[in-house]
Amino acid sequence: MKDLTNKDVIQGEKNGIKYLQFRKLLEYNNKIQHYYILKNDGINLKTRGKPENIIIAKNGYRKIFNSLGMDYNNLVKPIFTHSNNVKVIRNKENLNEPDFENKSLNEIDGLITAKRNIVLAATNADCVIIMLYDKAKNIIGNVHSGWRGTLSGIIKQEIIKMEEEFGSNPSDIICCICPSIRKCHFEVDEDVMEMFKDKYSYTNMLEKIIYKGDIKNNKQKYYIDTVLINKILMKELNIRDENIVDSNICSMCNPDILHSSRLETQEKYGVNVSLIYIK
Repeated sequence: MKDLTNKDVIQGEKNGIKYLQFRKLLEYNNKIQHYYILKNDGINLKTRGKPENIIIAKNGYRKIFNSLGMDYNNLVKPIFTHSNNVKVIRNKENLNEPDFENKSLNEIDGLITAKRNIVLAATNADCVIIMLYDKAKNIIGNVHSGWRGTLSGIIKQEIIKMEEEFGSNPSDIICCICPSIRKCHFEVDEDVMEMFKDKYSYTNMLEKIIYKGDIKNNKQKYYIDTVLINKILMKELNIRDENIVDSNICSMCNPDILHSSRLETQEKYGVNVSLIYIK
């Protein structure tokens, strides 16, 4: 199987679970732990679709946590709806089981916590995921930024919430962009292109954000660089260049090791998950 290790991420495996870790976050391994879980045989983490998918997903998370030496009961997993809603997790709701898609976690696409041992989860199958760490305040975040979340600027909501709730200084926040669909494959129709054009014309960087594609079935196609947009939004809030760390890995370019909703069937596509917690 392909090894995705590069200058910013390291691919590892423990007890049969394959994952990526960011070199930058590993510098703080005495304070936090993190994993971006890759495709693993026999593990399906998708909860949408059939009711039994939730049971299957919970078993998958349990296996991952046990294999990596984490307490499954510490998991906090929201119900992602491509919103720009961010929630601060001050305590777990369930004492002896995970907070797994609780009602209070509905329509939440960004999580933040300063509590030890609470494992924040975010899933994707092409969408952008960003793990955050305030190295001064010892605060973590995990953001799911699909194209709708990117359009509404959820990463800005996450950083602002860290400032408001914990007094974070953006210059201390590290933002790590996990594997996702990239500009080489994020093809959209004109209606979606126009939304991004209207929203981000103020950046004067549309020539780098939007690319004209081919005409298919009499429709002009376009490509959007949602990763670049998130980087622009981070910089607007004074995140330092050296603290914006991109895996530079495309989910659609690596279907043998990453899930992609655009390549897998809508009925059966799986998801990758990012996990981060304070020790």
